[in-house]
Amino acid sequence: MTSFVYTGWVEQDGVRLSPAEVEKIVLTEPDRIRMFGGEFSLSWGACQARDHFGILPGPGPKGTLFCEGKVRCLIEPDPAPCTLEDAIVTAVRLRSDEGIMALSGGVDSSLVAALAQRECVAVGLAGSHDLTRARHAARLLGLSCTEVEITPAEIESVLPAVIAAIPKKDPVNTSIAVTMYFVTRWAGAHGYRRILAGQGADELFGGYARYLSSPNLEDDLARDIAGLEFQAARDQAVAALSGTYLSMPYLDIRVVRAAGKIPAREKVRNGQRKIPLREVAAHYIPQELAGYEKKAMQYGSGVWGELKKLARKNGYKTSVQDYIDHIGRVEHGH
Repeated sequence: MTSFVYTGWVEQDGVRLSPAEVEKIVLTEPDRIRMFGGEFSLSWGACQARDHFGILPGPGPKGTLFCEGKVRCLIEPDPAPCTLEDAIVTAVRLRSDEGIMALSGGVDSSLVAALAQRECVAVGLAGSHDLTRARHAARLLGLSCTEVEITPAEIESVLPAVIAAIPKKDPVNTSIAVTMYFVTRWAGAHGYRRILAGQGADELFGGYARYLSSPNLEDDLARDIAGLEFQAARDQAVAALSGTYLSMPYLDIRVVRAAGKIPAREKVRNGQRKIPLREVAAHYIPQELAGYEKKAMQYGSGVWGELKKLARKNGYKTSVQDYIDHIGRVEHGH
């Protein structure tokens, strides 16, 4: 019997397939894998298959059925076109049968949380912006949210493992990864494997402050969307340390396609960002949350500020990068 290894989940045309259905297709009609949607990694015999965007890590290249060292076919699900609102609602529905929601109180995570109706978790240093905002958002949404307070000592203790795990070891990626580490560690310790997250919304809908002054917004958005694969690899590498994985509704193919049809000028204008997403969100969450401009995760959690303090404490007064490089060298015995 061929050994079949399956992580994640699979859907076709908005219908989830059971593990038994997936295994039967894989072993008897493997060419049907080309239409699989979802977030998955499959392997059997000399074959591997991963979802279209490569959200779940695994052997073989993303978006391919790869057998005996060759690409057998591309995995290109083609769900019926739909509005942005329907795309987001469907994407969350497909992912919300299990897991926990990483909530920070911004529009991205608040909308997913409201649609998913899962228990939430928020992390940050005591008194941090994200803990305050997540508490407020959860109260408005009527959701249960565990607040995980992290300490400077904990951040210092996990830095070696986080830096070793992530592909790009710079201050921004390190501070995001450390924040994500505490979310995933708590989830794993409490029996959760899937963590719903709002990743991808800033790139798809124009959420970064720098977009307000961008001379060529279309190009900037396209470049940042292309970088989402790297971000997913970083976040999943950290999640794997706790035996968990991130599920990303905004990177559902329906949402990516719907967002791609909206001109950049409609996403960012008149000093506002993520306009299409906020318009959808206002149908499901209070306007106060839909319109809120939140700090990026590494700042809102307080981790970025703490990373700078740790660098100074350890003798790296002017360069967080040098401090990160030092930790990497120590871990490798240099």
